[in-house]
Amino acid sequence: MTTVEAFARFAVALAKEPVPTDVAHHAKRVIIDWYAALLPGAITVPATLLEQAHAEDLDRGRAELALGRKATVRAAALINGTAAHAIEFDDIYREAIYHPGAPTIAAALAAAQDGGANGEALIKAVVAGYEISTRIGAAMGRAHYRYWHNTGTIGTFGATAAAASIYGLNQQQYAHALAISATFAAGLQQAYRMDSLCKPLHAGRAAEAGITAALMAREGVTGALDVLEAEAGMGRAMSDGPDWGKALATLGRDYHITRMTVKNHACCGHTFAPIDGGLEAQAKLGVSADKIKRVRVATYRPALEVAGYDQPVTPTEARFSLKYVVATALTHGSVRLAAFEPERMVDPVTRALMQSIDVVVDPEIDAAFPGRRAARVTMETADGRKTEYFQPNRKGDPELPLTDRDLEAKYLELAVPVLGAAKAQALLDRLWALDRASRVALAG
Repeated sequence: MTTVEAFARFAVALAKEPVPTDVAHHAKRVIIDWYAALLPGAITVPATLLEQAHAEDLDRGRAELALGRKATVRAAALINGTAAHAIEFDDIYREAIYHPGAPTIAAALAAAQDGGANGEALIKAVVAGYEISTRIGAAMGRAHYRYWHNTGTIGTFGATAAAASIYGLNQQQYAHALAISATFAAGLQQAYRMDSLCKPLHAGRAAEAGITAALMAREGVTGALDVLEAEAGMGRAMSDGPDWGKALATLGRDYHITRMTVKNHACCGHTFAPIDGGLEAQAKLGVSADKIKRVRVATYRPALEVAGYDQPVTPTEARFSLKYVVATALTHGSVRLAAFEPERMVDPVTRALMQSIDVVVDPEIDAAFPGRRAARVTMETADGRKTEYFQPNRKGDPELPLTDRDLEAKYLELAVPVLGAAKAQALLDRLWALDRASRVALAG
Protein backbone atom coordinates (compact mmCIF):
# COMPACT_ATOMS: atom_id res chain seq x y z
CA MET A 1 0.00 0.00 0.00
CA THR A 2 1.40 3.39 -0.98
CA THR A 3 1.36 6.41 1.31
CA VAL A 4 -1.58 8.11 -0.40
CA GLU A 5 -3.53 4.84 -0.27
CA ALA A 6 -2.92 4.60 3.47
CA PHE A 7 -4.11 8.16 3.93
CA ALA A 8 -7.20 7.41 1.84
CA ARG A 9 -8.04 4.37 3.93
CA PHE A 10 -7.87 6.49 7.08
CA ALA A 11 -10.05 9.27 5.68
CA VAL A 12 -12.77 7.00 4.30
CA ALA A 13 -12.98 5.21 7.66
CA LEU A 14 -13.10 8.54 9.49
CA ALA A 15 -16.17 9.57 7.53
CA LYS A 16 -18.08 6.53 8.85
CA GLU A 17 -17.28 6.90 12.56
CA PRO A 18 -18.00 9.55 15.21
CA VAL A 19 -15.15 12.00 15.70
CA PRO A 20 -13.74 11.96 19.26
CA THR A 21 -15.27 14.76 21.32
CA ASP A 22 -12.01 16.63 21.93
CA VAL A 23 -11.07 16.36 18.26
CA ALA A 24 -14.43 17.78 17.19
CA HIS A 25 -13.98 20.64 19.67
CA HIS A 26 -10.58 21.50 18.25
CA ALA A 27 -12.02 21.34 14.74
CA LYS A 28 -14.57 23.98 15.75
CA ARG A 29 -11.74 26.06 17.22
CA VAL A 30 -9.76 26.06 13.97
CA ILE A 31 -12.88 26.94 11.96
CA ILE A 32 -13.62 29.88 14.28
CA ASP A 33 -9.99 30.97 14.01
CA TRP A 34 -10.23 30.64 10.20
CA TYR A 35 -13.21 33.00 10.16
CA ALA A 36 -11.31 35.43 12.39
CA ALA A 37 -8.60 35.67 9.74
CA LEU A 38 -10.98 35.40 6.77
CA LEU A 39 -13.31 38.31 7.48
CA PRO A 40 -10.79 41.20 7.61
CA GLY A 41 -8.80 39.51 4.84
CA ALA A 42 -11.87 39.45 2.61
CA ILE A 43 -12.10 43.23 2.44
CA THR A 44 -8.47 43.86 1.59
CA VAL A 45 -6.08 43.05 -1.23
CA PRO A 46 -5.47 40.65 -2.83
CA ALA A 47 -8.89 39.10 -2.12
CA THR A 48 -10.76 42.16 -3.40
CA LEU A 49 -8.70 42.07 -6.59
CA LEU A 50 -9.45 38.39 -7.06
CA GLU A 51 -13.17 39.17 -6.96
CA GLN A 52 -12.62 41.55 -9.87
CA ALA A 53 -10.45 39.07 -11.74
CA HIS A 54 -12.98 36.25 -11.32
CA ALA A 55 -16.16 38.25 -11.87
CA GLU A 56 -17.56 35.69 -14.32
CA ASP A 57 -17.46 33.04 -11.56
CA LEU A 58 -19.32 35.18 -9.02
CA ASP A 59 -23.02 35.83 -8.34
CA ARG A 60 -23.75 32.27 -9.40
CA GLY A 61 -23.00 28.82 -8.06
CA ARG A 62 -23.78 27.22 -4.71
CA ALA A 63 -20.74 28.27 -2.70
CA GLU A 64 -20.26 31.60 -0.90
CA LEU A 65 -17.57 34.17 -0.27
CA ALA A 66 -16.96 35.50 3.23
CA LEU A 67 -19.73 38.10 3.13
CA GLY A 68 -22.29 35.90 1.40
CA ARG A 69 -21.73 36.64 -2.28
CA LYS A 70 -22.49 33.56 -4.38
CA ALA A 71 -19.60 31.91 -6.21
CA THR A 72 -18.70 28.77 -8.07
CA VAL A 73 -17.01 26.20 -5.90
CA ARG A 74 -13.52 26.77 -7.31
CA ALA A 75 -13.78 30.56 -7.13
CA ALA A 76 -15.01 30.40 -3.53
CA ALA A 77 -12.12 28.15 -2.53
CA LEU A 78 -9.59 30.39 -4.28
CA ILE A 79 -10.85 33.72 -2.96
CA ASN A 80 -11.66 32.56 0.59
CA GLY A 81 -8.38 30.68 0.86
CA THR A 82 -6.51 33.79 -0.21
CA ALA A 83 -8.47 36.05 2.14
CA ALA A 84 -7.84 33.77 5.12
CA HIS A 85 -4.07 34.09 4.67
CA ALA A 86 -3.97 37.77 3.71
CA ILE A 87 -3.53 39.39 7.13
CA GLU A 88 -1.16 36.74 8.56
CA PHE A 89 -3.48 35.79 11.42
CA ASP A 90 -4.24 32.15 10.48
CA ASP A 91 -3.27 29.02 12.39
CA ILE A 92 0.00 27.06 12.30
CA TYR A 93 1.01 23.43 12.65
CA ARG A 94 4.50 24.05 13.96
CA GLU A 95 6.21 20.77 13.05
CA ALA A 96 5.14 21.09 9.42
CA ILE A 97 6.02 24.83 9.17
CA TYR A 98 2.56 25.17 7.72
CA HIS A 99 -0.74 27.09 7.92
CA PRO A 100 -3.36 24.35 7.41
CA GLY A 101 -6.52 26.37 7.96
CA ALA A 102 -6.46 28.82 5.06
CA PRO A 103 -6.42 26.22 2.24
CA THR A 104 -8.05 23.28 4.04
CA ILE A 105 -11.09 25.03 5.48
CA ALA A 106 -11.61 27.15 2.36
CA ALA A 107 -11.86 23.97 0.29
CA ALA A 108 -13.94 22.12 2.88
CA LEU A 109 -16.48 24.94 3.19
CA ALA A 110 -16.79 25.53 -0.56
CA ALA A 111 -17.28 21.82 -1.20
CA ALA A 112 -19.78 21.52 1.67
CA GLN A 113 -21.85 24.39 0.33
CA ASP A 114 -21.58 23.05 -3.21
CA GLY A 115 -22.63 19.56 -2.17
CA GLY A 116 -25.20 20.47 0.48
CA ALA A 117 -23.24 18.80 3.29
CA ASN A 118 -24.13 19.19 6.96
CA GLY A 119 -22.00 20.53 9.78
CA GLU A 120 -20.82 17.13 10.99
CA ALA A 121 -19.53 16.31 7.50
CA LEU A 122 -17.67 19.63 7.39
CA ILE A 123 -16.01 18.90 10.73
CA LYS A 124 -14.89 15.44 9.55
CA ALA A 125 -13.57 16.89 6.31
CA VAL A 126 -11.54 19.50 8.18
CA VAL A 127 -10.11 16.84 10.49
CA ALA A 128 -9.16 14.64 7.52
CA GLY A 129 -7.49 17.56 5.76
CA TYR A 130 -5.52 18.58 8.83
CA GLU A 131 -4.40 15.06 9.75
CA ILE A 132 -3.23 14.11 6.26
CA SER A 133 -1.57 17.37 5.31
CA THR A 134 0.22 18.00 8.61
CA ARG A 135 1.79 14.56 8.41
CA ILE A 136 2.96 15.16 4.86
CA GLY A 137 4.33 18.55 5.88
CA ALA A 138 6.15 17.23 8.93
CA ALA A 139 7.68 14.43 6.86
CA MET A 140 8.86 16.83 4.16
CA GLY A 141 10.56 18.77 6.94
CA ARG A 142 12.98 21.63 7.04
CA ALA A 143 14.60 20.58 3.77
CA HIS A 144 11.36 21.31 1.93
CA TYR A 145 11.03 24.69 3.61
CA ARG A 146 14.34 25.85 2.20
CA TYR A 147 12.71 27.01 -1.05
CA TRP A 148 9.04 26.09 -0.86
CA HIS A 149 6.14 27.79 0.90
CA ASN A 150 4.49 24.89 2.69
CA THR A 151 1.06 26.51 2.82
CA GLY A 152 1.01 26.40 -0.96
CA THR A 153 2.56 22.98 -1.42
CA ILE A 154 1.38 21.00 1.60
CA GLY A 155 -1.87 22.94 1.72
CA THR A 156 -2.88 21.35 -1.57
CA PHE A 157 -3.11 17.99 0.20
CA GLY A 158 -5.18 19.45 3.05
CA ALA A 159 -7.60 21.00 0.60
CA THR A 160 -7.80 17.86 -1.52
CA ALA A 161 -8.43 15.62 1.47
CA ALA A 162 -11.15 17.93 2.78
CA ALA A 163 -12.90 18.15 -0.58
CA ALA A 164 -12.59 14.41 -1.21
CA SER A 165 -14.21 13.75 2.17
CA ILE A 166 -17.10 16.12 1.47
CA TYR A 167 -17.72 14.68 -1.97
CA GLY A 168 -17.76 11.15 -0.58
CA LEU A 169 -14.99 9.68 -2.72
CA ASN A 170 -14.35 5.99 -2.24
CA GLN A 171 -10.95 4.77 -1.10
CA GLN A 172 -9.51 4.36 -4.60
CA GLN A 173 -10.82 7.72 -5.81
CA TYR A 174 -9.55 9.39 -2.66
CA ALA A 175 -6.03 8.01 -3.14
CA HIS A 176 -6.00 9.21 -6.74
CA ALA A 177 -7.18 12.66 -5.65
CA LEU A 178 -4.21 12.94 -3.29
CA ALA A 179 -1.88 11.67 -6.02
CA ILE A 180 -3.22 14.24 -8.47
CA SER A 181 -2.80 17.02 -5.92
CA ALA A 182 0.92 16.29 -5.58
CA THR A 183 1.41 17.44 -9.17
CA PHE A 184 -0.47 20.67 -8.39
CA ALA A 185 1.60 21.54 -5.31
CA ALA A 186 3.45 24.85 -5.70
CA GLY A 187 4.43 28.05 -3.94
CA LEU A 188 7.93 29.54 -3.76
CA GLN A 189 9.32 31.38 -0.75
CA GLN A 190 10.73 34.06 -3.02
CA ALA A 191 7.13 35.22 -3.41
CA TYR A 192 7.40 36.90 -0.01
CA ARG A 193 11.08 37.70 0.18
CA MET A 194 10.31 40.87 -1.71
CA ASP A 195 7.12 42.91 -1.61
CA SER A 196 4.32 41.18 -3.50
CA LEU A 197 0.73 39.98 -3.11
CA CYS A 198 1.56 36.39 -4.01
CA LYS A 199 1.96 34.78 -0.57
CA PRO A 200 -1.77 34.61 0.25
CA LEU A 201 -2.43 33.43 -3.30
CA HIS A 202 -0.56 30.24 -2.41
CA ALA A 203 -3.22 29.34 0.14
CA GLY A 204 -6.04 30.22 -2.23
CA ARG A 205 -4.54 28.35 -5.15
CA ALA A 206 -3.99 25.29 -2.92
CA ALA A 207 -7.67 25.39 -1.94
CA GLU A 208 -8.76 25.68 -5.56
CA ALA A 209 -6.39 22.90 -6.62
CA GLY A 210 -7.77 20.64 -3.90
CA ILE A 211 -11.32 21.09 -5.16
CA THR A 212 -10.15 20.40 -8.70
CA ALA A 213 -8.21 17.26 -7.77
CA ALA A 214 -11.15 15.82 -5.84
CA LEU A 215 -13.63 16.50 -8.65
CA MET A 216 -11.26 15.03 -11.23
CA ALA A 217 -10.72 11.86 -9.21
CA ARG A 218 -14.47 11.48 -8.69
CA GLU A 219 -14.87 11.35 -12.46
CA GLY A 220 -12.12 8.77 -12.91
CA VAL A 221 -8.94 10.78 -13.47
CA THR A 222 -6.02 8.87 -11.99
CA GLY A 223 -2.72 9.89 -10.47
CA ALA A 224 0.58 8.11 -9.76
CA LEU A 225 -0.16 6.42 -6.44
CA ASP A 226 3.52 6.29 -5.48
CA VAL A 227 3.97 10.01 -6.16
CA LEU A 228 5.20 10.74 -2.64
CA GLU A 229 7.75 7.96 -2.09
CA ALA A 230 8.95 7.01 -5.58
CA GLU A 231 12.44 7.80 -6.87
CA ALA A 232 11.19 10.77 -8.89
CA GLY A 233 8.39 11.60 -6.47
CA MET A 234 7.69 14.61 -4.33
CA GLY A 235 9.68 13.37 -1.34
CA ARG A 236 12.94 13.29 -3.26
CA ALA A 237 12.25 16.13 -5.68
CA MET A 238 11.19 18.64 -3.01
CA SER A 239 12.84 17.32 0.17
CA ASP A 240 15.56 14.91 1.27
CA GLY A 241 13.76 11.57 1.24
CA PRO A 242 11.12 11.67 4.01
CA ASP A 243 10.26 8.75 6.29
CA TRP A 244 6.71 8.03 5.17
CA GLY A 245 6.35 5.14 7.61
CA LYS A 246 6.86 7.58 10.46
CA ALA A 247 4.30 9.93 8.93
CA LEU A 248 1.69 7.18 9.03
CA ALA A 249 2.64 5.61 12.35
CA THR A 250 0.14 7.40 14.63
CA LEU A 251 -2.54 8.17 12.05
CA GLY A 252 -5.99 7.83 13.57
CA ARG A 253 -4.66 7.73 17.14
CA ASP A 254 -2.77 10.99 17.61
CA TYR A 255 -4.75 13.91 16.18
CA HIS A 256 -2.57 16.82 15.17
CA ILE A 257 -5.56 19.16 15.04
CA THR A 258 -5.54 19.17 18.86
CA ARG A 259 -2.06 20.77 18.87
CA MET A 260 -2.45 23.80 16.65
CA THR A 261 -0.81 27.15 17.21
CA VAL A 262 -3.42 29.93 17.26
CA LYS A 263 -1.79 33.20 16.32
CA ASN A 264 -1.75 35.96 18.90
CA HIS A 265 -0.02 38.53 16.66
CA ALA A 266 -0.98 39.71 13.16
CA CYS A 267 2.35 39.00 11.50
CA CYS A 268 4.80 36.28 10.52
CA GLY A 269 4.81 33.45 13.07
CA HIS A 270 8.60 33.35 13.07
CA THR A 271 8.56 36.68 14.93
CA PHE A 272 6.29 35.57 17.77
CA ALA A 273 8.87 34.29 20.25
CA PRO A 274 10.94 37.50 19.87
CA ILE A 275 7.78 39.59 20.38
CA ASP A 276 6.70 37.63 23.45
CA GLY A 277 10.21 37.56 24.87
CA GLY A 278 10.70 41.26 24.21
CA LEU A 279 7.50 42.14 26.05
CA GLU A 280 8.55 39.99 29.01
CA ALA A 281 11.99 41.61 29.14
CA GLN A 282 10.42 45.05 28.95
CA ALA A 283 8.05 44.20 31.81
CA LYS A 284 10.95 42.96 33.94
CA LEU A 285 12.74 46.28 33.47
CA GLY A 286 9.58 48.37 33.75
CA VAL A 287 10.69 50.66 30.98
CA SER A 288 8.97 52.50 28.12
CA ALA A 289 10.14 52.03 24.56
CA ASP A 290 11.84 55.41 24.34
CA LYS A 291 14.07 54.47 27.30
CA ILE A 292 15.36 51.25 25.72
CA LYS A 293 18.92 51.60 24.50
CA ARG A 294 19.58 48.24 22.88
CA VAL A 295 17.79 44.93 22.16
CA ARG A 296 19.44 41.73 21.01
CA VAL A 297 17.25 38.93 19.67
CA ALA A 298 18.79 35.48 19.28
CA THR A 299 16.57 32.95 17.52
CA TYR A 300 16.48 30.34 14.73
CA ARG A 301 17.81 30.98 11.22
CA PRO A 302 14.56 30.83 9.19
CA ALA A 303 13.20 33.71 11.28
CA LEU A 304 16.01 35.90 9.97
CA GLU A 305 15.63 34.62 6.42
CA VAL A 306 11.85 34.96 6.17
CA ALA A 307 11.29 38.00 8.42
CA GLY A 308 14.39 39.88 7.38
CA TYR A 309 13.11 43.26 6.18
CA ASP A 310 15.24 45.85 7.99
CA GLN A 311 13.43 48.93 6.65
CA PRO A 312 9.90 47.90 5.71
CA VAL A 313 7.87 50.32 3.63
CA THR A 314 4.65 48.43 2.91
CA PRO A 315 2.37 46.51 5.31
CA THR A 316 3.43 43.24 3.70
CA GLU A 317 7.09 44.02 4.33
CA ALA A 318 6.31 45.12 7.88
CA ARG A 319 4.56 41.83 8.70
CA PHE A 320 7.80 40.12 7.71
CA SER A 321 10.14 42.48 9.52
CA LEU A 322 11.26 41.02 12.83
CA LYS A 323 12.74 44.35 13.86
CA TYR A 324 9.57 46.26 13.04
CA VAL A 325 7.14 43.98 14.86
CA VAL A 326 9.33 43.71 17.95
CA ALA A 327 9.76 47.49 18.06
CA THR A 328 6.02 47.95 17.52
CA ALA A 329 5.21 45.58 20.38
CA LEU A 330 7.59 47.37 22.71
CA THR A 331 6.16 50.76 21.72
CA HIS A 332 2.44 49.97 21.61
CA GLY A 333 2.11 46.77 23.65
CA SER A 334 0.84 44.49 20.90
CA VAL A 335 1.01 43.66 17.18
CA ARG A 336 -2.55 43.66 15.90
CA LEU A 337 -4.02 45.00 12.66
CA ALA A 338 -3.43 48.61 13.72
CA ALA A 339 0.32 47.99 13.61
CA PHE A 340 0.18 48.11 9.83
CA GLU A 341 -1.85 51.28 9.40
CA PRO A 342 0.05 54.12 7.64
CA GLU A 343 0.47 56.28 10.75
CA ARG A 344 1.85 53.37 12.78
CA MET A 345 4.26 52.45 10.01
CA VAL A 346 6.04 55.78 10.42
CA ASP A 347 5.78 56.06 14.21
CA PRO A 348 9.02 57.82 15.23
CA VAL A 349 9.55 55.89 18.49
CA THR A 350 9.09 52.56 16.70
CA ARG A 351 11.40 53.53 13.86
CA ALA A 352 14.08 54.79 16.24
CA LEU A 353 13.94 51.63 18.33
CA MET A 354 14.31 49.47 15.22
CA GLN A 355 17.81 50.90 14.75
CA SER A 356 18.77 49.58 18.20
CA ILE A 357 17.63 45.98 17.59
CA ASP A 358 20.18 43.35 16.58
CA VAL A 359 19.06 39.92 15.37
CA VAL A 360 21.33 36.87 15.37
CA VAL A 361 21.10 33.09 15.03
CA ASP A 362 21.35 31.06 18.22
CA PRO A 363 22.73 27.61 17.25
CA GLU A 364 20.92 25.79 20.07
CA ILE A 365 17.59 27.41 19.28
CA ASP A 366 18.13 26.84 15.57
CA ALA A 367 18.78 23.14 16.12
CA ALA A 368 15.38 22.77 17.81
CA PHE A 369 13.48 24.25 14.84
CA PRO A 370 10.78 23.48 13.69
CA GLY A 371 9.56 21.51 16.72
CA ARG A 372 10.25 24.43 19.04
CA ARG A 373 10.11 28.16 18.22
CA ALA A 374 12.14 30.01 20.83
CA ALA A 375 14.03 33.26 21.26
CA ARG A 376 16.47 34.76 23.75
CA VAL A 377 16.04 38.50 24.20
CA THR A 378 18.64 40.73 25.86
CA MET A 379 17.57 44.29 26.66
CA GLU A 380 19.51 47.28 27.96
CA THR A 381 18.04 50.58 29.13
CA ALA A 382 19.38 54.09 28.69
CA ASP A 383 20.27 54.23 32.39
CA GLY A 384 22.43 51.08 32.14
CA ARG A 385 20.11 48.37 33.46
CA LYS A 386 20.14 45.08 31.60
CA THR A 387 18.15 41.84 31.52
CA GLU A 388 17.88 38.65 29.50
CA TYR A 389 14.73 36.63 28.93
CA PHE A 390 14.43 33.21 27.30
CA GLN A 391 11.09 32.64 25.56
CA PRO A 392 10.87 28.86 24.99
CA ASN A 393 7.55 28.90 23.14
CA ARG A 394 5.16 31.36 21.57
CA LYS A 395 1.90 32.41 23.17
CA GLY A 396 -0.67 30.41 21.19
CA ASP A 397 1.58 27.34 20.85
CA PRO A 398 0.27 24.08 22.36
CA GLU A 399 2.44 24.69 25.43
CA LEU A 400 0.94 28.20 25.90
CA PRO A 401 -2.47 27.84 24.26
CA LEU A 402 -5.13 30.45 23.79
CA THR A 403 -8.22 29.42 25.73
CA ASP A 404 -11.65 29.23 24.12
CA ARG A 405 -12.39 32.65 25.62
CA ASP A 406 -9.12 34.03 24.22
CA LEU A 407 -10.07 32.64 20.82
CA GLU A 408 -13.52 34.19 21.00
CA ALA A 409 -11.99 37.56 21.92
CA LYS A 410 -9.65 37.36 18.94
CA TYR A 411 -12.52 36.42 16.63
CA LEU A 412 -14.74 39.26 17.84
CA GLU A 413 -11.90 41.78 17.62
CA LEU A 414 -11.46 40.92 13.95
CA ALA A 415 -15.04 40.11 12.94
CA VAL A 416 -17.01 42.93 14.54
CA PRO A 417 -15.50 45.74 12.40
CA VAL A 418 -16.49 43.75 9.29
CA LEU A 419 -19.88 42.31 10.26
CA GLY A 420 -21.08 44.41 13.16
CA ALA A 421 -21.47 43.10 16.69
CA ALA A 422 -24.79 41.27 16.29
CA LYS A 423 -23.89 39.41 13.12
CA ALA A 424 -20.42 38.54 14.40
CA GLN A 425 -21.83 37.05 17.60
CA ALA A 426 -24.54 35.15 15.71
CA LEU A 427 -21.94 33.62 13.41
CA LEU A 428 -19.79 32.65 16.39
CA ASP A 429 -22.75 30.94 18.02
CA ARG A 430 -23.47 28.99 14.82
CA LEU A 431 -19.85 27.88 14.57
CA TRP A 432 -19.80 26.51 18.13
CA ALA A 433 -22.96 24.55 17.23
CA LEU A 434 -21.63 23.42 13.85
CA ASP A 435 -21.93 19.71 14.58
CA ARG A 436 -25.72 20.15 14.84
CA ALA A 437 -26.14 22.16 11.63
CA SER A 438 -28.23 20.46 8.94
CA ARG A 439 -26.57 22.48 6.20
CA VAL A 440 -23.51 24.69 5.88
CA ALA A 441 -24.43 28.29 5.12
CA LEU A 442 -22.10 30.19 7.38
CA ALA A 443 -21.28 33.38 5.56
CA GLY A 444 -21.32 36.52 7.64
